[in-house]
Amino acid sequence: MEDKRKDLIASKQKELINVIVTKLSQLHPSFYYSPTSEIAYEIEQYVQSGEGLSRDEHDMLKVLSRNDIQMILSLHNGA
Repeated sequence: MEDKRKDLIASKQKELINVIVTKLSQLHPSFYYSPTSEIAYEIEQYVQSGEGLSRDEHDMLKVLSRNDIQMILSLHNGA
């Protein structure tokens, strides 16, 4: 049961990160071609600001480190 909950949270985090990437790409068209480390940094800053996120979304993402975000981005690109 606990594993299902963790999988659900991880899936939601990945989904939210993809939404943030889309938003940031619309603001900065070259964003998509930036290094993963730079994208992770920008996502981290976006989450820290809390702007554009519901409280639940913010709470779900604020626990992720920049390395966690990079891992999620890498997994997305590899799939």
